[in-house]
Amino acid sequence: MNETYQELETFIGYAFKNPDHLACALTHRSYRYEYNEIETDNQRLEFLGDAVLGLLAADYLYTNFPDMQEGQLTRIRSSLANGRTLAKLGERWKLGDFLLLGKGELQSGGNSRPSNLTDCLEAVLGAIYLDGGMEKVREIFMRHFVPELDSILKASWTVNPKGALQELAQGRWKVGPKYRIVREVGPPHAKLFTSEVSIDGVVQGTGTGHSKQISEIFAAQEAMEKLLMEAEAAPE
Repeated sequence: MNETYQELETFIGYAFKNPDHLACALTHRSYRYEYNEIETDNQRLEFLGDAVLGLLAADYLYTNFPDMQEGQLTRIRSSLANGRTLAKLGERWKLGDFLLLGKGELQSGGNSRPSNLTDCLEAVLGAIYLDGGMEKVREIFMRHFVPELDSILKASWTVNPKGALQELAQGRWKVGPKYRIVREVGPPHAKLFTSEVSIDGVVQGTGTGHSKQISEIFAAQEAMEKLLMEAEAAPE
């Protein structure tokens, strides 16, 4: 099994002590459903890897950007650990070549589907955490994720997502985005607001925060990520 995954371990920059951790990270639930002898898939590791990545991103940004406010830190962390970034890294690591999929999922192009690559990459991070601990995952984070920061920081929409969405909507649809509060929960002193943003009648993003303004910012960020990913995936 080590020989099977040696190429992938080279891409990642980490050699597993227990190859079963990596094997589990590369097992999609559709594969487990088709083979009764397979007892686990990568969903639990995905949950773990997502949490580890979020902590490492928050720690790095907090330490290296002392002048940034909480809202900016949150938006940049989200951009660094979102599906768009993870799917790009998953392609770079060629995870689709190693991911075990059920026949139907494979035939429908599941080995190149961004959501599968994103989930698998998070699961691999979770597997590295189990196999080698937090510092080993931190090494992977520094090697693969930190270089993505340059492009994220240069993208003005991560700093002002509402303004960027306004410009995009006006240019593409000739109308501005519309925001509305769809939910309020919690006591008056600690309310959580959920907003959604729509463009030309189509909901493009939702966001939740401790103020209406913050919830709208997160909704705009989700919309920008979605629209930019769709634009990248569209055939030329």
